[in-house]
Amino acid sequence: MPPIPKNNNNAPFSIPTLFLFFAVISILTLAFFFSSSSTTTTISHRSLTLQPLTSSSINVFVADLPKSLNYGLLNRYWSLDSDSRLGSDADREVRSTNLGKTLEIPPYPENPIIKQYSAEYWIMGDLITPPQLRSGSFAKLVLDARDADVVFVPFFATLSAELQLGTAKGVFRKKDGNEDYQRQREVIDFVKKTQAWNRSGGRDHVFVLTDPVAMWHVKDEIAPAVLLVVDFGGWYRLDSKSSNCSSSEMIQHTQVSVIKDVIVPYTHLLPSLHLSENKKRHNLLYFKGAKHRHRGGLVREKLWDLLINEPGVIMEEGFPNVTGREQSIQVFVAVGDALKPSWLVNHLQSFSKQQKDMFRQNMARAQPMFVYDNGHPGGIGPLPLDGAVNNIWKKVHQKLPMIKEAIIREKRKPPGVLVPRRCQCT
Repeated sequence: MPPIPKNNNNAPFSIPTLFLFFAVISILTLAFFFSSSSTTTTISHRSLTLQPLTSSSINVFVADLPKSLNYGLLNRYWSLDSDSRLGSDADREVRSTNLGKTLEIPPYPENPIIKQYSAEYWIMGDLITPPQLRSGSFAKLVLDARDADVVFVPFFATLSAELQLGTAKGVFRKKDGNEDYQRQREVIDFVKKTQAWNRSGGRDHVFVLTDPVAMWHVKDEIAPAVLLVVDFGGWYRLDSKSSNCSSSEMIQHTQVSVIKDVIVPYTHLLPSLHLSENKKRHNLLYFKGAKHRHRGGLVREKLWDLLINEPGVIMEEGFPNVTGREQSIQVFVAVGDALKPSWLVNHLQSFSKQQKDMFRQNMARAQPMFVYDNGHPGGIGPLPLDGAVNNIWKKVHQKLPMIKEAIIREKRKPPGVLVPRRCQCT
C-alpha cells in the first residue's frame, strides 16, 4: 500500500487531496496540488437533467471535512484506556501497541458494541483507496462536485456518538458539554455553506448513520439527505425514557423514508459460512444476544420466554462467543406464527436434511452482501465485487431519479412559497 500523507488530528484531512496523492504515486509522473472546490465552483443544471440510469457506476464527490471528524475519532478512541461499557479485553491488543493512536488510518474497534456499526469505516476506506486498485468499485470518485451524482459526507457519526456515550453519557441528550453535538454542528455548518448543498438542499448528500442515535441533535437538518441506516426504529420516537411515549415527541416520518434512504446491514460479528464445513448440527436453534433492548424489542422478549425451556434450543445473554458463532443459524418466519406456543420449534423440526442443505447454500450465496471487510488494513484495497459496500452504492444509484426529481421540483417553486416536505419529494 502506498504511504499515506501525514496529518495531525486537527489538520484538514482532504480526501480529494489524498486521492490525488495516490494518483501521483501510481503514475509517478504527475505532481499537482488540489484544494476543495466544493465552496467555490458554480453548479450547472446539466447534472439535474433526468436521464435513464444506464451507468455501471455512481459518481461520488467526497466533502472535504477535517480528519478530526473521521479517522481522528479513531485515534481518540485508541487513546482511551478502555471502553467502560465492555472493558478493554476486546481491544487490549491494539491498545498495548499504541498503533491506534498514531496510525493515519487506525483499525476499527473490535469492541462488538462499536464494531457492528463500522459501515462508515469501510465505505470511507474504499473511497480513499488508490485509483489503480478501485476498478471493482461501483462508486467512481470525482474531484468536482459538478460531476457528482451524490456527495458523500465523511463523518464517522456513529463513532462520534459512541465516544460520547462511553466517556460522558450523561450529557448525550444535551448540547452544553456534549462534544458529539459540537462535532455534529461542525459537520452541518460546513456542508450548508457549500454550493453543492445549496444547489440541492442536501438531497444528494449521503450520511452514514448506522446507530439510530447518530447525529441525533441535527436530524431535522439532514432529513432531506440520503441516509444509510440499519433500521428505521430509532427514528420514529425519541428515547422512550425521555419522550415518555408522548406523541408530541415523535420524529416526523419525512425524516426517514424507504423511498430516499437505504437500509444497510450491520457489520456482522459471526464468521462466514463455508459449505465445506456443512456438518450435522446437534442443536435445533441457537441465539446469543440481549433479551432486553433499550428501545423495546418486545418480540424478542416474548420469543425468549417461549423458547427458553424447549429441548434443543439454546438462548444465552450477551454477545456471540467462539462456541456460539459455530452454532449460529438464522431462520425467518412471520412474527404472528413465531409467537404461538411451540410453533417455531415444530416448524424448525419439520425441515428435511435436503431443505437444510438448500438453506445453507442460499445463505452462502447471499452472505457476501453482508460483508464489509475487504481483507486489507484500514479497508484500503480492492473491494469484493458482490460485497456490502458495492451493494450499498448500487442501492443509492437506484435513488438518483427520485433525488434529481426532488431537486427540480424544489427549483420550480415560486420564491417565498413554503411547501411541506413529502415522503415522495425528499
